[in-house]
Amino acid sequence: MMENTPRDYSTVLPELTDDCAICLDRIRMKKSLKCSHYFCSDCIDSLFKLKPACPICNTYYGVYTGNQPEGTMTVSRTWQRLPGFEHCGTIVIQYSFPAGIQGPEHPNPGVRYSRTSRMAFLPANEEGEKVLKLLRKAFDRRLIFTIGRSVTTGLSNVITWNDIHHKTNMEGGTQRFGYPDPEYLSRVQEELRLKGVTEDD
Repeated sequence: MMENTPRDYSTVLPELTDDCAICLDRIRMKKSLKCSHYFCSDCIDSLFKLKPACPICNTYYGVYTGNQPEGTMTVSRTWQRLPGFEHCGTIVIQYSFPAGIQGPEHPNPGVRYSRTSRMAFLPANEEGEKVLKLLRKAFDRRLIFTIGRSVTTGLSNVITWNDIHHKTNMEGGTQRFGYPDPEYLSRVQEELRLKGVTEDD
């Protein structure tokens, strides 16, 4: 029987429940994952078509690929310092996308989207270089951008960020998407991990 109140399954051990964390009903045709969580076979198979990850612990199975349109990611370096990282230079990332037509994986196939470019900044230190490699991996897997509705402009059918935050200003702090922000590098690595992008994969 379905429950009326949502349950937090992030702390529920699989041994303590016979309910599927996806449909919230009794498990039918139990399917176990390597992470020791289990679900209805049909539920987990359907979910894996959208995102091949355990919905409880987010362990990835296979490689998750997004629907980012064709574009380029170029990297340069400058000796300018970022606030909070005065001991090193700056990595400058330039993302560029030409105009195009949405494909079958996008919200409105056949509808045009306009060209766009974005710039982002990382400290040129060991951790910044690590994040750069992870961002490159995410870009190659088409995960950094998507096509949808812009939160800032309200326009639809445009290229937008896809939940991997970038610092688009060198200064101004968190309010202006810039530095200083001492937690940013660890935070973006967690956002990348949630999309299956780690040093190990």
